[in-house]
Amino acid sequence: MVQSGNFDLTGMLAMLKAKKEEMGARWIVFDGIDVLLTLLQDPIAEMREIYRIRDWLAENEMSALITAKVEGASSEVLSYGFMQFMVDCVVGLERRLEYGVALHRIEITKYRGSDFVAGEYPVNFGPSGMEVGAPEPTEIRHEASSERLSAGFERLDTMLGGGLFRGSSTLITGVPGTSKTTLAGKFAEAACLRGERTLFVSFDEGSDPIQRNLASVGIHLKPHVKSGLLRMYSGRTESIGAEDHLLKLKSLIREHRPRCMVIDPLSAIAKAGGIDTARAVANRLIYLVKDEKVTVMITAMNEGDDPQAEATELQISTVADTWIHLSYLVRSGERNRALTIIKSRGTWHSNQVRELVLGKAGPALADVYTAGGEVLMGTLRWEKEDEERTKTQQRIAAFDHKRSELEAAEAETRARIKTLQQELDRHAAALALYTGENQARIVSSSEREQELRRIRSADPATRAANGGMRGGGKASRRQRFQKSGELIPGGHNEA
Repeated sequence: MVQSGNFDLTGMLAMLKAKKEEMGARWIVFDGIDVLLTLLQDPIAEMREIYRIRDWLAENEMSALITAKVEGASSEVLSYGFMQFMVDCVVGLERRLEYGVALHRIEITKYRGSDFVAGEYPVNFGPSGMEVGAPEPTEIRHEASSERLSAGFERLDTMLGGGLFRGSSTLITGVPGTSKTTLAGKFAEAACLRGERTLFVSFDEGSDPIQRNLASVGIHLKPHVKSGLLRMYSGRTESIGAEDHLLKLKSLIREHRPRCMVIDPLSAIAKAGGIDTARAVANRLIYLVKDEKVTVMITAMNEGDDPQAEATELQISTVADTWIHLSYLVRSGERNRALTIIKSRGTWHSNQVRELVLGKAGPALADVYTAGGEVLMGTLRWEKEDEERTKTQQRIAAFDHKRSELEAAEAETRARIKTLQQELDRHAAALALYTGENQARIVSSSEREQELRRIRSADPATRAANGGMRGGGKASRRQRFQKSGELIPGGHNEA
């Protein structure tokens, strides 16, 4: 517009009324009203025209959106501070730079007749329109499921007391190179093998390199991406702020409707917008996926360079249900990865430090090996195991040698016992024979003695019993002896 003499907005409002009646419009937008009013170059006239617009809106029963610039960092409209008292609702939009990243914010400072949430919230403008990072409900109402899901492989599930709960959040922390992405990829692959829709979000690394790298350790995601079961999204953290990343993740969750989700690493969002914003976004993201009943596995970098450190800059370990920490030990010229479970709500979990081994078949956990009260890994473990095997073989050889000696001694003793037993049997047989012969002699001698006694006996009854008639028997014996020329024993020999 070019000003030519004095003017007001009466003619313009008349044209707008005709257009409104033609269209049947109920809403009207005055975009940049301050640009028009500054042409009046009279503050009193400008205020008069603003009130004219207000009265015109009331007469025509129209709702209006009026935009105007603010002055500097303040929320006062340039030259029209009174407008905030006149209108029913005041919405402030701001664009500022934080750590080199442009951030858009929205704030409601006034809304007559209605409740509203005070505070500043992120707003994003993209292909899907304008999205506002609205605050979450003040009351937490997450459902608790008892269904168990695999964390990726059996031994890790065993350490977790049977696996992860459906709808839970798992945090994996560690310094670079401790295989956080590998465990997250194994979790995503296991979810796809169960037929569950999965979303894999990575920051600062493309999806194709991730698929290639994971395939080298036996984790194959490409077939699931082709089938549509797995969706991979890679974002550049320096391009937008943490709040914008959150809005993007919300959009991805709405589109793909996953049951399982991986964010690798969530700590990368702190690169843009500052750590305080990233912490708020991380907590809101965990609450978001829980509200959607999505089982999520999140990786995050440790705070500092100490491989033994466990804390993260995002400070989300308090809201995560399960916390798995990865570290490494550099000893004897090699680097060994270690896994431990710091916490796992609602379930028993192992407190052991296990060695994480990567191979072509995928990640695996080695059995715990201790020596002298210390858990050994890598070469130290192999050397100790070899030493123990050598000692065991020596003990077995010594045992076999001693057993052979004892078996030989036992055989010799048994042979001696057998010889002595045979000799004992011969002596027993000889004794039995001698005893029988002696008994026979004793019986024979007894019979002869009895016979002699009978012959020499003078008892008539005995003679009668033995010889018949009294005289006949004796005479007959005497006759027999006489005939034979033998003497009668025990008696008087007759001439």
